[in-house]
Amino acid sequence: MPWNTKGGGGGPWGGGGGGPSPWGRGGGFGGNRPPDLEELLRKSQDRFRRAIPGGLGSGKGIALVVAIAFVIWMLTGLYRVQPDEQGVELIFGKWVQTTQPGLNYNLPPPIGSVETPKVTRVNRVEIGRATGSRDVPQEGLMLTGDENIIDIQFVIFWVIKDAGEFLFMIRNPEDTVKNAGESAMREVIGKTPFEFARTQGRARIEAEARDLIQSILDLYRAGIEVTQLEMQRVDPPLSVLEAFRDVQAARADKERAVNEAQAYFNEVTQKAEGQAERVVKEAEAYKIEKVAIARGDAQRFLSVYSEYAKAKDITRRRIYLETMELIFRDMNKVLVEGGATQTGTVPYLPLTELLNRAHGLGSGTQQKSSAQAAETETGSGSGQ
Repeated sequence: MPWNTKGGGGGPWGGGGGGPSPWGRGGGFGGNRPPDLEELLRKSQDRFRRAIPGGLGSGKGIALVVAIAFVIWMLTGLYRVQPDEQGVELIFGKWVQTTQPGLNYNLPPPIGSVETPKVTRVNRVEIGRATGSRDVPQEGLMLTGDENIIDIQFVIFWVIKDAGEFLFMIRNPEDTVKNAGESAMREVIGKTPFEFARTQGRARIEAEARDLIQSILDLYRAGIEVTQLEMQRVDPPLSVLEAFRDVQAARADKERAVNEAQAYFNEVTQKAEGQAERVVKEAEAYKIEKVAIARGDAQRFLSVYSEYAKAKDITRRRIYLETMELIFRDMNKVLVEGGATQTGTVPYLPLTELLNRAHGLGSGTQQKSSAQAAETETGSGSGQ
C-alpha cells in the first residue's frame, strides 16, 4: 500500500505504528480492519452513564425521557388548514376559536382536537315537488295573499360562513335551512297575489325570501350563508291544473280580441283625427288667403282713392281708359269716323291679320280674317 512505511503497518490516519488515530487509542481504521462497533457502543454507553449516573431507571433518566416524549407530543399539535376549509379548535370538546387557512397550532389529543369542514362547497336544499327522488307536494302548497292555493317548488343554495357556529350552534344544518326556507317562502307568498306570484313577481319573491331566510339563520347563529334561491315551478295545485289552463286559454283569447279591437279603434280614430286635422288646416289656410286678398283689395282701393282725391278728373279718365283697354283687348275692332267722306269709312289697317301672320298662323286663318275684314267694310259702306 502507498501509505505503508518502514516503521510498521501504519494507516492513512497514522495508526498502527504508534501514531495517533482518529478513533482514539491505536487501531482505528489502521490497516484494512473495519471499525469496532462494540467499542463504539461501549463508549456511547459510557458517555450516557456519565450524563445520567443512575441510568434510565433513575429519576433524572425518567425525567429526560418524559421531556423528550412531551416535546414530541406537543409537536403533534401542528395542523394545516386548506384554502377551502376553516379550522375549529376544541379544548376538552369545547369550541375555542375558528382559524383561517394556513399553518396553525392547537393542543394535541386527547386535550385538544381540530375540525376542518369545507366552507366553499355549495350545498342545496329542495323544497316542494321535485323531479328526483323527493316528492313532497304538501311542502309546496301555500296560500297566496288573495286566498288562492299555489304549488311552488324552489331550491336553496348555501355555504358555510362560520365553521364554529355551523358545528356547535345547530344540530341538523340541512333541516334548519329547509325549515327556515319553507317558513320564509310561506310568509312572502302570503302577502303576494296569485297572478303576480306566477308571472312577473318571481324575481322579487326570490329576493325577499332569500333575505328573510338569511335573517332567520343569522338569528339562530347557524353560521350559514344563503347564496341563491331559485324558484323552479309556480303552478296551481294538480287537482285544478287542467281547469286553470282552460281559464288561462280563455283569458288569452279575450286578451287577443281586446287587442284586435283596440288596434281597429286606434286605426279608425287616428284616420278620423287626421282627416279632421286636414280639414281644419285647409280652413285655416282658406281663411288666411281670403283675409290677405281682402286686405290687399282694401289697400289697393285706398291707394286708388288717395290718387283720385288728389286729381279727380285725371284719375277718372285714367280709370276709364284702363277699363276700356281691358274690355277691348281681345276684340276685333273697326274704327269709323263720323265726319268722313261720302262713304263714311276710313282706310282700314288689318292689324289682326298682320298679328296672325307675324305669329305664323296658317293661310286658312288669314283668308278667313281677310273675308271678315271685307264683309266688315262692305257692311260699313252700306250702312253709311
